[in-house]
Amino acid sequence: MISAGEFRNGVTIELEGGIYTIIDFQHVKPGKGAAFVRSTLRNLESGSILERTFRPSEKMARAHIERRDLQYLYKDGDIYHFMDTETYEQLELNATEVADTMVFVKENDMVKVLEHNGRIFGIEPPMHVELAVTETEPGFKGDTAQGATKPATVETGASVKVPLFVNEGDVIKIDTRTGEYLGRV
Repeated sequence: MISAGEFRNGVTIELEGGIYTIIDFQHVKPGKGAAFVRSTLRNLESGSILERTFRPSEKMARAHIERRDLQYLYKDGDIYHFMDTETYEQLELNATEVADTMVFVKENDMVKVLEHNGRIFGIEPPMHVELAVTETEPGFKGDTAQGATKPATVETGASVKVPLFVNEGDVIKIDTRTGEYLGRV
């Protein structure tokens, strides 16, 4: 059990049947009335954000999340196939559960599978990936006013905003959490 007064960023808790991670918290002591903890929580299953206030003495269960490294093998229709590289056990996950987190992951990349009480509820891709640009329009000279960008499609099929100097065939680094271009490799 953890009390709201012990909240820290990154701590996972069970709340109303869901698993949440604390994104931000603030201890508030108003001039009148009792102190409280204002927090921003992310549901690890759906990704939705919840803002909630707690009394500092309010207790909830701490959620223990297991993270296992698995290798992404391939996609077959709506099924993603993964393999544990130590036991060679294969795992299949439905696209509805993991498709939004797999947009920057290519075959044979390592990912972390999030598991709680034996139930898999999510995939954590690597923080940064290096992907080749497969399609983009050429940048024009003179279009360089203050950080201009253009859309580019990478080898996984995802679309990313890139600077005008990036061309087809270039390998770029992408932050998988935000989908932002970080630089050329």
